[in-house]
Amino acid sequence: MKKEVGTTQKTSTDWRWNEDQLPNSSKLFKEDCSHRKIIKWFGDNPSPNSPLSIHMLVSLGEASGKRPGDWYGPGAVAHLLREAVNFAAQDNNEFQNFSVYVAQDCAVYIQDVMDQCHDSWNTSWKALILLVPVRLGVEKMNSIYGSCLTALLTMECCIGIIGGRPKHALYFVGFQDEKLIHLDPHYCQEVVDVWQPNFPLNSFHCKSPRKMNLSKIDPSCCIGFYCRTQEDFYSFVKTAQSFLVPPSQKAQYPMFVFCEGRSADSLTTSTRYMIPDNHITNEQDCEMDNEFESEEFELV
Repeated sequence: MKKEVGTTQKTSTDWRWNEDQLPNSSKLFKEDCSHRKIIKWFGDNPSPNSPLSIHMLVSLGEASGKRPGDWYGPGAVAHLLREAVNFAAQDNNEFQNFSVYVAQDCAVYIQDVMDQCHDSWNTSWKALILLVPVRLGVEKMNSIYGSCLTALLTMECCIGIIGGRPKHALYFVGFQDEKLIHLDPHYCQEVVDVWQPNFPLNSFHCKSPRKMNLSKIDPSCCIGFYCRTQEDFYSFVKTAQSFLVPPSQKAQYPMFVFCEGRSADSLTTSTRYMIPDNHITNEQDCEMDNEFESEEFELV
């Protein structure tokens, strides 16, 4: 998901890698350099130059009580990614242009987003990575939310869904009919030294993504969105609201909601969003920490 954001930021939404295309023009050379720089962020190296490496994520996880080998749910991963980007921004100017917002209790607070993307040191808009952890059922995915998920995946600003099935993390990037298209990070490959000149790129791209029926995915997942500008964010808020309510419902139980103001001002005054008991056990499942310990996913 983070690579998708970086690629969009550095190139464009319609950029595609062509392994047979040599960087024989200034435009292609620039794109190739940007492509390789993004991959280096994830290099298998405990180095500040690879701030999103598995080594760095495990280290940040330890700071919050997680041990190497522990399971992470999608919500916990969202918070971990936010911490990784914030940590990277301390030494890498490029990460200072990003802001990661993780929705709490299935609610996106508009003013919190605005405050975060307009900090006191930078009045211009920081590109927003919005992560929304949700739980769409108890033991299995509630079918009424299937059309909502696929509708959100059609949005240009959607950067995919962190999810999968118990003890098997997947990254959903699209859909076909009633099946979600996914990438599987468990496919074993030879390590690539990304600090060597012209390192091979093939293993960082998938030619044959797989599909999984919507009914088989775990109900706990995290949906990602990327808004490069403030106008993109406003457009996203306006458009997404029509996709959040299952067609069979009457607006009572959206997947998540947008709220005016700040979360701190609304804790005692606003009504929290809850999916009914036959869809979800407890609203606290949308929170991090101990609540996500029950989500049997792995971070890879």
